[in-house]
Amino acid sequence: MMATVITEERSNGTLSLEKSDLNKNVFIACIIAALAGLLFGLDIGVISGALPFIAKEFGLATHTQEWVVSSMMFGAAFGAVGSGPLSNKFGRKYSLVVASILFTVGSLGCALANNTEILIIFRIFLGLAVGVASFTAPLYLSEIAPQKLRGSLISMYQLMITIGIVVAFLSDTAFSYEGQWRWMLGVITVPALILLIGVLMLPRSPRWLALKGRHTEAKEVLELLRGSDETAKHELDAIRESLKVKQSGWSLFKTNRNCRRAVYLGVTLQIMQQFTGMNVIMYYAPKIFKIAGFASTEQQMWGTVIVGLVNVFATFIAIGLVDKLGRKPILKLGFLVMSASMATLGFLLNQGVTTSFEQYFAAFVLLIFIVGFAMSAGPLIWVLCSEIQPLKARDFGITVSTATNWIANMIVGATFLTFLQVLGNAQTFWLYAVLNIIFLFVTLILIPETKGISLEKIEQNLMAGIPLSKLGKK
Repeated sequence: MMATVITEERSNGTLSLEKSDLNKNVFIACIIAALAGLLFGLDIGVISGALPFIAKEFGLATHTQEWVVSSMMFGAAFGAVGSGPLSNKFGRKYSLVVASILFTVGSLGCALANNTEILIIFRIFLGLAVGVASFTAPLYLSEIAPQKLRGSLISMYQLMITIGIVVAFLSDTAFSYEGQWRWMLGVITVPALILLIGVLMLPRSPRWLALKGRHTEAKEVLELLRGSDETAKHELDAIRESLKVKQSGWSLFKTNRNCRRAVYLGVTLQIMQQFTGMNVIMYYAPKIFKIAGFASTEQQMWGTVIVGLVNVFATFIAIGLVDKLGRKPILKLGFLVMSASMATLGFLLNQGVTTSFEQYFAAFVLLIFIVGFAMSAGPLIWVLCSEIQPLKARDFGITVSTATNWIANMIVGATFLTFLQVLGNAQTFWLYAVLNIIFLFVTLILIPETKGISLEKIEQNLMAGIPLSKLGKK
């Protein structure tokens, strides 16, 4: 199908797209870029099923298991930090090429590891890939998407993450009957190679081209993506206006208070997303189902698959509503649902889960939490972080916020089992309930509504000193 949409490659590295098939062109470009999210999700999901078998084969203590899980986040933090300079110099497209190569190397290395040290090293390689992808894919999507559909198209990235998670859970379940954890980790190679081929067919970001002074090429890409010379010219004029700021990156951050406000807001958003407790469930789903009273490995693995499926379907709520209801109302509802779910789960564990009804009710509450996350903080944090940064500091700002995401992710992954031992099961989930209430109030006070507003208008409001909560003002 791609051959009918994309024709010859130009010397400038962009692709010629048929104007008559405009909407399909934008959609296909977004799908290919969002495949990076699929690999992100596979890496998150696969370890939950593989970890019990790895721990048994290598005789791992609790702390070492935490490091097997969190080593990927450690690599992702460094990958995110390196993504800014990489994306700025070579563009969003070739940053995704680098990510796909790292995914391939990391997954093969993990599958072939013969000791814990080698496994952790290649988990770090996978982390580097995830860090680059989690920085670049939402950024690329935000820069090619029409403003009226930007929220939905960036949310596709989160949808692909959730699909990757459920595919990993299904794969883990299939391989779990014989304990084949190496196959669980190795299957990521296949979609990594598909991503590599697909990304080579993508057009470059028009905003990156403009940032590099390649305005003619930027206009050509915009014309092909928008289907209208007038629309492309208007959008390019707005981009050029935003480029009149003399400083960029770190220097703009140092000298411009408004730029710093955007960066700090991005950091806050990513901390909020990670400390909801969602990735605790993703990384340790079988463990949590065991705590809830599901004793057999088969029950725990299929429970994990159900978690993944709910995560996928609930993400469609965000895709369908983010550009209709807006970012902020959905975030408020999501944090409220997550807090109530974590509090209820903590109460059930504190009382003791002994009967079949209590077990299944605990599982139901866990799934409600998944719905709350998947419809709100999961996709919408990435949407907001890609929208609020000024163009000349976008690489820097998203580098900082994405690195924050992975540092926070690593902290969550490396502390959950310890929290269970030190605080107790119920108290650990109550802690996450309190955090989600705090995030609800932060959303009410600080988070802007950016629905239907161009990136350039958001930047104009930011640089004019308008309060963060009002950045989406028309």
